[in-house]
Amino acid sequence: MKNVPLSWVRPVAILAALTLAASCGLPKVGPNKRQIFAGSVQKQGDAFVVSVNDRVTRATAVVPALGFSNGFINAGRLTSDTIRPGDVLGLTIWENVDDGLLANEASNATALEEVQVDSAGYIFVPYAGRLRASGNTPEQLREEITKKLEDQTPDPQVQVRRVAGDGSTVSLTGAVGGQGVYAIERPTRTLSTMLARAGGVAIEPEIAQITVIRGGEQGKIWFQDLFNHPELDIALRGGDRILVEADSRSFTALGATSAQARVPFESQDLSALEAIAQVGGLISTTSDPTGVFIFRNEPAEIANQVLGRDDLVGAQRMVYVLNLTQPNGLFIARDFVVRDEDTLYVTEAPYAQWTKTISLLASPLTPLASVETLFGG
Repeated sequence: MKNVPLSWVRPVAILAALTLAASCGLPKVGPNKRQIFAGSVQKQGDAFVVSVNDRVTRATAVVPALGFSNGFINAGRLTSDTIRPGDVLGLTIWENVDDGLLANEASNATALEEVQVDSAGYIFVPYAGRLRASGNTPEQLREEITKKLEDQTPDPQVQVRRVAGDGSTVSLTGAVGGQGVYAIERPTRTLSTMLARAGGVAIEPEIAQITVIRGGEQGKIWFQDLFNHPELDIALRGGDRILVEADSRSFTALGATSAQARVPFESQDLSALEAIAQVGGLISTTSDPTGVFIFRNEPAEIANQVLGRDDLVGAQRMVYVLNLTQPNGLFIARDFVVRDEDTLYVTEAPYAQWTKTISLLASPLTPLASVETLFGG
């Protein structure tokens, strides 16, 4: 049997490695650009592949709308003296006669020490009847009682005071400095001042959301909007429940990025450029800056606008393509808004596949070089 010259071994090994690479395929993080475009509707796939431009960024720039209804915004501030259901009042009534309606012969003053405001907000005063107390101040209630009695006894003098009941309270839970139940007092009549009373928010202000539950109604706002939009600093009501929590939105990062993970939002508005930065940016040796994709289920009204159609119904699978190497590519990526549950996927550069091929070819050459050295080749 003839020996094969060592000079033939290297080309044969390279050819074998190339054959192996072609038949088995090289390892990669996911589909390449060609494979993604092959799944487009235009090629009988099930997703619309759209190159992002200024028109597309405007059509897709949708952020969650948070705010309070008019019922919250138009509610007036409570005063610290406002009487509320459950309060216990003390009434003293002086009559300018020796034998009055209420007073006995020994005294012209009558004390009603414990008059509780019922659940409907009313109290009962002899000879004055059932009166609305809730929502009034002690002075307003005093005037009402006086008006009811003066037709029956000359020049009555009435005093009203709160004996028990600490007024309205609200509860604060979630990411605040001190969770608990707090009374609505003169310095804490609004949402922002009550949050300050509880120690402020205990998370990053950029992602803090405030929910106020009042009876069967609720509203939610961004914490920062309390200061950017003063009209959202609503007046509080007894029984309000205030919840502070972090923004729950997130996106998934996959492919040739520095990190592959489910990533929470770090601001109210997150652009594609910021999303890339949050995961550590692109990898210079493997990432393809022309192949940055955003996968999303887009509502029909937005998909129709993006595609210039009006016949789509239901959520549509959309794949948005960003090319960071274009003259305005970084500006477009900065303006394109990432939304909740989006998937950010970056393809590998062709160079990365070539590098893997070279590495694969280099592996069998090391022992071959050793053989050549042994034979003095």
